[in-house]
Amino acid sequence: MSESRSASPYFALIGLALIWGGSFLAIKVAVQDMSPQVLLLFRSASGFLTLAIILKVIGRPLFSEGWRTRLGSFAFMAVTNAVIPWIAIAWGEERISSGLASILNATTTLWTAVLIYWVVPAERPSALNYLGVVLGFTGVVVLVYPDLSAHGISGNVLGAMAVVLASLSYAVNALYQRRRMRHVSVTEVSLGQLAATVVFAIPIAAPTLPQLHVRLESMVAVIGLGAVATGVAYLLYYYVMNTLGAVRAAGVTLLVPVTAVFWGVVLLNETLTIPTVAGMAVILSGIVLSNLRRTRVQTTAEPRAA
Repeated sequence: MSESRSASPYFALIGLALIWGGSFLAIKVAVQDMSPQVLLLFRSASGFLTLAIILKVIGRPLFSEGWRTRLGSFAFMAVTNAVIPWIAIAWGEERISSGLASILNATTTLWTAVLIYWVVPAERPSALNYLGVVLGFTGVVVLVYPDLSAHGISGNVLGAMAVVLASLSYAVNALYQRRRMRHVSVTEVSLGQLAATVVFAIPIAAPTLPQLHVRLESMVAVIGLGAVATGVAYLLYYYVMNTLGAVRAAGVTLLVPVTAVFWGVVLLNETLTIPTVAGMAVILSGIVLSNLRRTRVQTTAEPRAA
């Protein structure tokens, strides 16, 4: 029994990586029948409802006293952690594979290392960390260059750049959370920004709702994005963080691209090319270097998935 309990956090970590890796596949399926804006609405609404139900079942309050004073922060975090990145990733996955999107999404850590130089001077990375940043962005070039050289600024290149923009937005959100919301309950932060996302998503999605095609596969995918990849995944992450520590829990960001590529190849028959493998290896190496001796940011900022 003790061995089983000691292994449980590691199984949870693997499950979390599979869930967040699968989110890129779910986006790929969903955008075949709905616009990125509608996907934003359905995903945020199902995520909010799932997380609220889970908190009620386990007996935790949805919001603490004084939550109204944090409405502005919830709104900012909704824009930077959902509205911009979820639309950008969905738009990008209309043009690139889910595996490539997951690899590019992993550059969030690299963007954080760049921005933290000005935002949190006390936690500036070392020279070795910035070598990792340079190496990571070199990996992005490795991934994008084949399409750029063959077709110029094509849809594939723009799709890749959209995912990179999403990663930058996630980094901004992580640093904002670090500076302004670090003392607020993580469940309240998650629920508050999801609620704000729903409010923003309604007018954004309204113009494209008439073009919605309702298929079982796409609806299962988008509900899974909200219910599983948001509600359930948050609880798994916090369980891993409380049992294995924040540093090991943050390591899931290194596993997500691997699991996403796995799901894409196995379930969507996406092609695994040599540039994709090379780019993933370079980016992940850069992320490892950029995180050496930098643990404080990772202890407070959640890993960012699609």
